[in-house]
Amino acid sequence: MIYTMTLNPSIDYVMCVPDIKLGALNRAEKVNFFPGGKGINVSRVLQRLHIKNTSLGLIGGFTGNFIKEFLNEEQVLHDFVEVNEPTRINVKVKGHQETEVNGAAPTITEEHIAQIHQKVSQLKRGDYLVVAGSVPSSIPAGFLTQIAAFCRKNNVHLAVDTSEDPLKELIHHQPFLIKPNHHELSELCGIEIKTPLQAAEQAQLFINQGIEHIIISMGGQGAVYVNKDTRLYAKAPKGKLVNSVGAGDSVVAGFLACLSQGKTYENAFRFSVASGSATAFQEDLCQKEDVNELLPQVEIETI
Repeated sequence: MIYTMTLNPSIDYVMCVPDIKLGALNRAEKVNFFPGGKGINVSRVLQRLHIKNTSLGLIGGFTGNFIKEFLNEEQVLHDFVEVNEPTRINVKVKGHQETEVNGAAPTITEEHIAQIHQKVSQLKRGDYLVVAGSVPSSIPAGFLTQIAAFCRKNNVHLAVDTSEDPLKELIHHQPFLIKPNHHELSELCGIEIKTPLQAAEQAQLFINQGIEHIIISMGGQGAVYVNKDTRLYAKAPKGKLVNSVGAGDSVVAGFLACLSQGKTYENAFRFSVASGSATAFQEDLCQKEDVNELLPQVEIETI
């Protein structure tokens, strides 16, 4: 069973304003509301790929209710901890450029943390736990370390798709999978990574420290996959970038969807790249038929 954990979910309120003028009244030509948060995105894509999973996390208020209702409509299983304040709203304004304003996270109490631990404690050997997205500032330091320790002790496969301090905290606990983009990997390594070869070489250093699988997304350049035996590069399929939100989450979902079905790592990597691209080429997250259509375009070579 695959579980995702979103500690800082949101409603993403997307407004299309082609010619926005600061300091003046602007009218959106089109608006959309989506449940936001990287773990929730992974769960939604997994469901679209026909992979049963459960979304865990912290949610509250009328905005939290919207997210639960949305997931119910998409038949995504969820088991959230209810918090005392509304889940945040993130505003994304799309014009000639994209501008984002992220809302403040609700306050998380010790009781909420205990409830999350209780839900994670039910995971069993061979399960997958995807820890994705940002962490509210009210969650105490060491929380992610405790989650990682539980996963190692109980043979739960920990997949990590986060950045900055949370990524630095988890990377030393030998997770099953990490999926930084090349900017996040550059920050981890302290050098600027510009090419797939550089990404593979730096990823190899973390593989040598005990991480099993690393996927580095590189935008239009494609993606790199590294494990202890293999270093692969996949060119990105051709298409028009419509929305980058959720593309990286789709990569994680595509990879784990294949692994959970017993596919090879190379096939899982190919499918993950097609999944990320399929999401990037549309307004919402990809559907399985979108991924299958792009699969033949994903060219893989050994680095």
